[in-house]
Amino acid sequence: MREERGKLSGDVVISELYTLWGMIAGNVKVVEEGKLYLRGSIHGDLTVEFGGRVHIYGTVQGKLIARRGAKVIHGGVVGGDILNDGGRVFIELAAKTMGKVKTKDGTTTVERPARHRRD
Repeated sequence: MREERGKLSGDVVISELYTLWGMIAGNVKVVEEGKLYLRGSIHGDLTVEFGGRVHIYGTVQGKLIARRGAKVIHGGVVGGDILNDGGRVFIELAAKTMGKVKTKDGTTTVERPARHRRD
């Protein structure tokens, strides 16, 4: 398990359990066996490959791409588009997406507010 609380510059590939409290100035790719808990920020794009898992509580300035076999829970902020290209993407009610949500393949679920029944 790795925790990062500082600032990293350049592209990063994640292949283990990784919690980011700090910032990455570059693109991030999460590959098989990689699991990212994003509580800080990524100033670039985030790509999740087959077998990768991501929980977004922080901010992605660029776009989010979920490839076939990837799993993403989005509860933070994504500044660009979200493209689901065969993965599973769950967008929580509190999440903010500044771009468009596009599903080319896979399952994209957007949480909706609960409806109250009137009797």
